[in-house]
Amino acid sequence: MYTLEEIDRILENSARLQNISREPATLYDPLDYMMSIGGKRIRPKLCLLSYNLLSDDFQRPVIFPAMALEVFHEFTLIHDDIMDRSDTRRGCPTVYKKWNENVAILSGDVMSILAYKYLAYAPQAVLPKVLDLFSTTAMQVCEGQQYDMDYESLPFITREDYLGMIGLKTAVLLACSAKMGALIGGGSKEICDALYEFGYQLGIAFQITDDYLDTFGNEKVFGKKIGGDIVNNKKTWLLVECFRRATGEQKCQLEKLLQLGEDQREEKVEAVRDLYGVLGVKEAAASEILSYHKKAMDALATTGLPADRTQYLAQFAEEIIHREK
Repeated sequence: MYTLEEIDRILENSARLQNISREPATLYDPLDYMMSIGGKRIRPKLCLLSYNLLSDDFQRPVIFPAMALEVFHEFTLIHDDIMDRSDTRRGCPTVYKKWNENVAILSGDVMSILAYKYLAYAPQAVLPKVLDLFSTTAMQVCEGQQYDMDYESLPFITREDYLGMIGLKTAVLLACSAKMGALIGGGSKEICDALYEFGYQLGIAFQITDDYLDTFGNEKVFGKKIGGDIVNNKKTWLLVECFRRATGEQKCQLEKLLQLGEDQREEKVEAVRDLYGVLGVKEAAASEILSYHKKAMDALATTGLPADRTQYLAQFAEEIIHREK
């Protein structure tokens, strides 16, 4: 079996081999830029880790579909940054800020098409299942993004609303990544379904961790301004939980804070963070992350595979929830 470090090297080498420098440069340069400014490559790594449970034959039929997941993810980030009006991504200017919105939209469109081109390398025997899984997931990700935007105009949402949104926006793509690797590796339906559940629960833990880091992370490590979710009134796990716990005067205080704009950014971020501290939201978020991590590990156990085969997936899950960016 390959270790996480070896799979990282495989992905790094594969990324270098992707030649998407074509004309017109104004269309393709943003693709190269987006793929070159870093990223954790969580989704292709998860795909290859799942595949490696069943096979050690790392060739194009799995490498290219794994990279398709990364290309699709980067496409969603290009468009998300436009919708969220984000100036930086991974410490660098976002595509729409470096070029313009029209370029970012069209370059993102090309990336979504490129993802399907890469998926076509999957073995013919499982290609229909791979395409169906990916296409369903891609639609769900868009549905999740729409819920995210819809919820911005609402004063508050329930925890069930939040979990439904991030289940679509974030968790299904990790679930897809885990299942796709198993499908290409020839895994049974039981193993594929167990890995989908593993990826889904890990995806929920991943997003809550992201919410947590956006508010309490180290800005230099995180790669973008801390507090962006607070400034934009994003319905994160922390804000949803804060509304659930706040009573009387605290709820009035929170509602007033949400009315503050970008010109009062520092005041708003500091005051909301303080309220999270008073209500125990920070500690509750950390506990919730661990809870979903456990659900992921329970799902992994249902694959029926021995621990020495699943050890690197378990290590991967640990790294997901203990990251700093």
